[in-house]
Amino acid sequence: MNSSPAILSIASSNPRRRYTQQQIYEVAARASEFYRTERIRQIFMNSDIEHRHLYFDIESFDARESCDQLHSRFRDGAMEIGAAAIKSCLSAASMAETEIDNIIAVSCTGYLCPGLSSLLIKELGMRRDVQRADLLGMGCAGAMPGLQRAFDFVKAYPERKALLLTVEICSACYYVDDSLETVVGNAICADGAAAVVVGMSKAPAVPRISGFATYLEPSLIDSVGFGQRDGKLRIILSKDIRNIAGQLAKKVITNLLDSFHVKKDEIHHWILHSGGRKVIDNLQSELVLTDDQVRHSNCVLKEFGNMSSPTVLFVLQETMRHSHPNSGDLGVMLAMGPGLALEAALLRW
Repeated sequence: MNSSPAILSIASSNPRRRYTQQQIYEVAARASEFYRTERIRQIFMNSDIEHRHLYFDIESFDARESCDQLHSRFRDGAMEIGAAAIKSCLSAASMAETEIDNIIAVSCTGYLCPGLSSLLIKELGMRRDVQRADLLGMGCAGAMPGLQRAFDFVKAYPERKALLLTVEICSACYYVDDSLETVVGNAICADGAAAVVVGMSKAPAVPRISGFATYLEPSLIDSVGFGQRDGKLRIILSKDIRNIAGQLAKKVITNLLDSFHVKKDEIHHWILHSGGRKVIDNLQSELVLTDDQVRHSNCVLKEFGNMSSPTVLFVLQETMRHSHPNSGDLGVMLAMGPGLALEAALLRW
């Protein structure tokens, strides 16, 4: 048996409601006069996003929604699409819910106590002795530290299986005001969930996790995240991110590859968080990647938007479906989030 924990299966889920960018823009423009300009319309329409899934009927959108309404949307949506992603993931691995020994739930778009991990154990009929953890406040980067927790667990207990769930209901955080950063957030963010099972495997062509690297830039700690206004979550998103992401990515990827004595040109698959058109463009430029090497990130952005923490797992799923990695191939996963934090992992098929 290979000594590195592997991703045994992966699955994703989205709310059933799927909208075009034009539909979403029109609703936003009805809700706020600030949005009724060509400049704001172009932010939506030049995003390279064609569709997004949202956990509510946008025709009923009201910018004056109460905190209770937003909280209910988060809980109901996270439970529904989170459970769906888990069920699909376990089915793909030919596993029952009772075979999971540890569940790690990652989210940043709402707060629940008991947490999602406990609620899903009850919902899905998992064993009562399942270990659990909830990772909060890590934003779009959350899947990576969550994956590392699953990796660490399986390294410590090789006969056991860990389940990672990342789920975000960004539509529970929509805040309409007269600032460009909330416009950008409302123009790109969407709802989604992704799950992976991590365990040891003898299979020849599954992605094995070699290890991780992280890089935190404290000088940019206020550049991305959420703030509180009127009791609601309001996105913080500095325009500087799209210009600095690639420079910081080079640092964390260099650290990652050096620690495993791997050269950049040995990487076959680049699994980059779809943070937005300009973020992907900046990563591509700074990392000197071809259009083909970032096509899966662009595809996820086009069809789903930025779903925060699940997004990088959607890109991994897209890579596995369409690039068909061969045994021995190497891949780099990269996500970024509040901190400003860059999180990376090295995969080997």
